[in-house]
Amino acid sequence: MLATIPPLAAALLLCACATSPRSGNHPPVAAEAKGITSPASARDVILDALISRQERVYRIASPLITRNAVLCRTQARPLLGFTAKNVHSYPSELAAAARKTLGLGERLQVMQVLGGSGAQKAGMASGDILQSIQDVVMPEGPQAENEAARVLAPLLKNLTEIRITVLRRGQPIELQVPLTLACAFAIDIGNAPNVNAYADGKRIMITRGMLEALPVDDDVAVILARELAHNVLQHARQLQQTVTVSGVIDSLLPLQPEPSSYAGSGGIKPATEKMDQEADRLAMFMLARAGYDPMHLVRVSQKLANIAPASQLNSYSALHAWTEERRSLMHTILRDIHQKQSTKKALVP
Repeated sequence: MLATIPPLAAALLLCACATSPRSGNHPPVAAEAKGITSPASARDVILDALISRQERVYRIASPLITRNAVLCRTQARPLLGFTAKNVHSYPSELAAAARKTLGLGERLQVMQVLGGSGAQKAGMASGDILQSIQDVVMPEGPQAENEAARVLAPLLKNLTEIRITVLRRGQPIELQVPLTLACAFAIDIGNAPNVNAYADGKRIMITRGMLEALPVDDDVAVILARELAHNVLQHARQLQQTVTVSGVIDSLLPLQPEPSSYAGSGGIKPATEKMDQEADRLAMFMLARAGYDPMHLVRVSQKLANIAPASQLNSYSALHAWTEERRSLMHTILRDIHQKQSTKKALVP
């Protein structure tokens, strides 16, 4: 997420992804947060850049997490289908800009609604202020997100639809929102220039540097799909790296992380070639199911190997070596996908 305050749990509000009003591919945002902390206009630019990156990643991830619930196995959960934040969801230095630009206050406000979700079908809209869910009044203040997650967790276990009251233009509106089954992984954006992405088993992080290196949305989808696959396959746990990767993700959440947190590998072990091949296979099926071209995985892997080679310890290729064996296997997987599509068989690995 954009701030150091943890987002609502992925099993509650849709923190893993959502849609935005924007569409198509977006170039990287030119204005960054480096050294800009004083004028209000500058803070607005920083906030705009953060939100632009967040919206882009959430939009790209939307079909990946909703159309692959069956492939996410035990990590699939019913989600409400939207994100909600308040002014405390952003770094303190951006609080004034969040109030001015986004109209945020102490109460949780809907920021993004997942396309095709129950929330969208029920009429949930960006800007709605959450009043209650299943008659439980939503908390306010600095811990609103965490408190809402704690209160709502038991409510969603055995329901397929949930009652939400929102305040829209000063008027209360009650909505019946069908829950959306999706892969329940939170997706964070790392405020770092290195070209990398991480998966700790519960979260995915893609860095600002990666987003700048991949201005085409379909290419970002490739990275998100691979990190989803690593999480589903529990590769961080198998490498006994869960705590280490989680620590790296946490260190890159601040608006201006310490350079030491992304200067090297952070103690993360590279994935084995077998793990990368397993992730490639699952990711290509996920891409196909989500409507992306799975063959982009070959092109993106080659591109990253060229611009951020394995010799750079903080690069994606250093953790996921690009080999001819992987390239060859991808073509075999693609033939398998095409065969299943042509014979109308279930698109599962």
